[in-house]
Amino acid sequence: GLHMKPAGILCRKAVKFRSTVKIKNETGIYNAKSVLSVLGACVKCGDEIELVCEGADEQEALKALTDAISSGLGE
Repeated sequence: GLHMKPAGILCRKAVKFRSTVKIKNETGIYNAKSVLSVLGACVKCGDEIELVCEGADEQEALKALTDAISSGLGE
């Protein structure tokens, strides 16, 4: 799940991009550039999420964040 350590890793990657980066799940839409927002999404292991990136570097952001999540975010 996205507890403190992986949430921090995700946020540090997300803030590198100019695009807005959001996490969407069944409970809402959350700012992926904010650790508190990511933690508030209460994403548990096995949950399905959608990354929404919008802006000048959205493709790069989506690829980098997808790769980071696929690699386990340091877990």
